[in-house]
Amino acid sequence: MTDNGMAEKFDVIVIGGGPGGYVAAIRAAQLGLSTACIDMTTGKDGKAALGGTCLNVGCIPSKALLDSSKHYYQLQHEYAAHGISVADASMDIATMLARKDNVVSKLTGGVAQLFKANKVKQLHGRGRLLADRRVAFTPHAGEDSLLLEADNIILAAGSVPIAIANVEYDDEYIIDNAGALDLTEVPRRLGVIGAGVIGLELGSVWQRLGSEVTLLEALPTFLPAADQDISKQAGRLFKRQGLDIRLGTLVKSASVADAEVRVTLQDKEGESEISFNRLLVAVGRKPYTEGLLAEDSGVALNERGQIDVNEKSQTTATGVWAIGDCVRGPMLAHKASEEGIAVAELVAGKAAHIHFDTVPWVIYTDPEIAWVGKTEQQLKEQGVDYRSGSFPFAATGRGLAMGNAAGLVKILAATDTDEILGVHIVGPAASELIAECVVTMEFHGAAEDLARIVHAHPTLSEAIHEAALHVDKRAIHRGN
Repeated sequence: MTDNGMAEKFDVIVIGGGPGGYVAAIRAAQLGLSTACIDMTTGKDGKAALGGTCLNVGCIPSKALLDSSKHYYQLQHEYAAHGISVADASMDIATMLARKDNVVSKLTGGVAQLFKANKVKQLHGRGRLLADRRVAFTPHAGEDSLLLEADNIILAAGSVPIAIANVEYDDEYIIDNAGALDLTEVPRRLGVIGAGVIGLELGSVWQRLGSEVTLLEALPTFLPAADQDISKQAGRLFKRQGLDIRLGTLVKSASVADAEVRVTLQDKEGESEISFNRLLVAVGRKPYTEGLLAEDSGVALNERGQIDVNEKSQTTATGVWAIGDCVRGPMLAHKASEEGIAVAELVAGKAAHIHFDTVPWVIYTDPEIAWVGKTEQQLKEQGVDYRSGSFPFAATGRGLAMGNAAGLVKILAATDTDEILGVHIVGPAASELIAECVVTMEFHGAAEDLARIVHAHPTLSEAIHEAALHVDKRAIHRGN
């Protein structure tokens, strides 16, 4: 409570300072609303660290390690073809981790500076939503709770790793994604439960540095959310790199003994046991709502444990909104950020909308995988008539000159209108190339629109141009 016994009042209180929450807070403040943001994340220095999972133990640190490990891998395996020879190359893991931590620190500190510049009140601790848009704030420093209230509350609590039965984290031998970002030495054998985004990215980091990496995936198909042509080619490329991907393999239990993790598996051959030096559990994430909602908050959860919201991100409680990983839709940082901006603008009385059909997905492996819109299997299931065009990076001058020409671009367009329904890429810089396709789809563009745009030569983007031409069977640099 404040000194006068009254709750401190704001126009907007945001609970959660990740990519959804901090962006929502900044935008609300830009719109002239008095705004506070409560976030519980603490950095390695013991101080508040805004940015949530993404900046602290997710998107950003993993990309830093992916970049470092890629340089090391190329030095060992690819630079010789360019005439570059280096004898006895080595990797200093401590320096690599320090660089990663420095990147994280700069970005989390940058968010704090943005809060100051926009006059967002930063509150380090936990927030719990009470009835009537009141919030109990418990400071990280262990001080007594404070009562806050606002005209509008934005819940942006994020998500946490999913645990599985009979596999208990010990943060040394059995770890989650955060633990995999801070391994102080390269494990000789690394097991990864789950061959999804997190498993592939972190598995790639340590495989490039010399670990024998085995990915144990319970599902019978590889990357089922991606277009099948893309996932099949990506699977072949990853196996060629040395990743051991075992599909249809269920982990029944794991235990630690003699500094090893012994894992019991069940596959089509029956039950077996395999040992690793470290085991990463990467089977996905779930909404983080523990301690977030009082019983009388008025906010309902759905059957998946997500906060129930409508198309405008409004919860079942008046004046309470929810965004990001704790609600429906893909658990993606950029999706959360756009929701945060939209909600802040709706709170301020402005029009706002998000097109979930054009949210891009990216897996930052090498080659990268990116897609937007429908997959071919989804269009078949929905009975949609479509045409398909594709083009390999191996037929682009830039890809060959780079020495990085694996993969392809695939475009799906409606048969009757030629409107682009989906674009799928596996290959170099897929995360950047997909943006052109997102823009085209946002404007309901057709494959012919992409085909008629002049693309610079030589560039990787020419693969998109040729794939668009191939939809109409008029690609220049491949057979039709």
